[in-house]
Amino acid sequence: MTVLIVEDERTLARELGIFLHNHSYLCTVARTAAAARAQLADTPFDFVLLDLGLPDGDGLDVLTEAKQNELQAAVIVLTARGAVQDRIGGLELGADDYLAKPFSLPELLARMHAITRRRFGLHKPLVPCGAFELDLQNRRVLHQGQEVSLSVKEFDMLSYLVLHKNRVLTRLQLTEHIWGNLSEGGFDSNYIDAHIKNLRKKLGQHADTDWLETVRGLGYRVRL
Repeated sequence: MTVLIVEDERTLARELGIFLHNHSYLCTVARTAAAARAQLADTPFDFVLLDLGLPDGDGLDVLTEAKQNELQAAVIVLTARGAVQDRIGGLELGADDYLAKPFSLPELLARMHAITRRRFGLHKPLVPCGAFELDLQNRRVLHQGQEVSLSVKEFDMLSYLVLHKNRVLTRLQLTEHIWGNLSEGGFDSNYIDAHIKNLRKKLGQHADTDWLETVRGLGYRVRL
């Protein structure tokens, strides 16, 4: 999943980026309110980690504008402000969660997992997918209890399709999710087609994959 880290403290931004990258999140950093606005206008992120004390403005103003522009990303406010009113303000403006600095990186990750489960209505640790099960937290695909070996990108693509089951996702949407925002010249739908082909081959060695559909001229869909 893609994450926008809005944080002006370079050391913390770097630590967040490295930690989340090691857990297979694709991160972009914005150190000012202006940079955050530009990124949010240009890229469909899955998560925004938002500091409130930015050098050129208040993070709550960024959140307000983003929500007015129908931001779909989940937002976790990360700030040194400890006042209850600040926490309430962020949540009332549409933030999904709040963490006061200093915070534990594993706790942040756990909260991101919890938000993902809530957003997609997941009530069990394993998500059924045909004859397979997805363990999103541990990033595994299981068939009859045995792990199916997938690459990082293959798992990312499959899990994204499963989370958006019964919805057609275009090749560009999948590319932005897996590789981040690409310029028009950098987009190549063959990336997606090749990964889908590999997914079908690997999963097909264990069970049918007729639930993974090609929607001609549009993209792909997991029908469950």
